[in-house]
Amino acid sequence: MNTVALAILAHPDDAEFLCAGTMTRLRKERGWTIHIASMTPGDCGSAEHGPEEIARIRRGEGKAAAAAVGATYHCVEERDLRVIYAEPALEKVVRLLNEVRPQVVFTHSPDDYHLDHEQTSKLVRAATFAAPIPNFLHTRPGADELHPPLDHIPHLFYCDPLEGKDAFGNPILPAFRIDIGPVIEDKARMLGCHESQRAWLRKHHGVDNLVDSMKDWGAAQGKAAGVKYAEGFRQHLGHSYPQDNVLADLLGTAGGS
Repeated sequence: MNTVALAILAHPDDAEFLCAGTMTRLRKERGWTIHIASMTPGDCGSAEHGPEEIARIRRGEGKAAAAAVGATYHCVEERDLRVIYAEPALEKVVRLLNEVRPQVVFTHSPDDYHLDHEQTSKLVRAATFAAPIPNFLHTRPGADELHPPLDHIPHLFYCDPLEGKDAFGNPILPAFRIDIGPVIEDKARMLGCHESQRAWLRKHHGVDNLVDSMKDWGAAQGKAAGVKYAEGFRQHLGHSYPQDNVLADLLGTAGGS
């Protein structure tokens, strides 16, 4: 059986910060197929280009970054600062899940600094539950879906929020961490594909170097677990979701945490 991991995050380059190391290990060490999706094409991420032009550029960067580690890129085609938990967006995410057919899904922390992240988290949580339901996408007369419903709810993992804190600055600690030291340069190579974001993040976020910022955060999580670099996660363990920690079973946990 083809085993698949899918990250659905808000913007191009979010996966590179938050979960691409773990996904790359799944591909390299376990032979998994990996997919990376952004809810938006990053259409507000420039002070130089208009929304359609920067969206075109950033889709290309997302595709190149995914290809650098043998992944496939998708864009859900919502818009920056307009990601909303609503029926149209939810249906698009369910269709993506039914197309890709993942066993493992990554998304944002339910609490984060950016509302696009939080709304994406809610949409992905709802979509993982809805995707196996035959009637969910067949509510309109004559509806003809390209892909059948999933066989079961996939494993759902929440990535760290940016800087590991909520909107009030309170720490949000991961339940476990995955050692990404062996693939840190893969993550760096992926982030290097997002050239358009260097000037934008310097202007808007005060972040001067994407790769250094990613490595600094990975090192902070690694230090907490006794390794050089790590990514942190929490697993959705609500009723009807898978209860086994497939990431820990396949990759081990950094520091045994």
